Amino acid sequence: MAHIRNAREDEVDILAEIGFRSWEKAMISIGEMTDMRSSARTAFQNFTRSSWLTITVVEQGGNLAGWAAREKLDELISDFWIDPSFKGQGLGRALLTEVEAEIVHQGFEVARVETHARNAEAVGFFEKQGYSINWLSITYSPKIDRDVQSVGLSKRLVLEAPETYGPSF
Repeated sequence: MAHIRNAREDEVDILAEIGFRSWEKAMISIGEMTDMRSSARTAFQNFTRSSWLTITVVEQGGNLAGWAAREKLDELISDFWIDPSFKGQGLGRALLTEVEAEIVHQGFEVARVETHARNAEAVGFFEKQGYSINWLSITYSPKIDRDVQSVGLSKRLVLEAPETYGPSF
């Protein structure tokens, strides 16, 4: 059974490894990781060390299985990683549901997420959870000396009340 909770500072190295393994799996299908592995590993270590207070984790059987972060504690899910060995068990859906509840609890009506446009697994996952693609962007990345395509997805979490005319009974 999945257990979802806030991250702890003593877990930052494990979280960095989960993020790195998930990123690596996604990048293999995209085919752009050869020169980026070392930088990516360092980026995950730096992020989890500096931002662990914004991370929500999912555990399965007492093991950390994935995590999501909202760096600015706003409606943007800045990171969402499920360890490849735990995929297909409903943990991503459970984690996303909890993160969305946190977003609503903090007064936001829409959740947003961004990912590499060619990360079909991530895009498909979020679309299956009710997210829609809102934009496509291509920006030059000097780190890898190439253009990178990104997509932004969003999902309305709070339904708008229908406008009615006249008194309601």
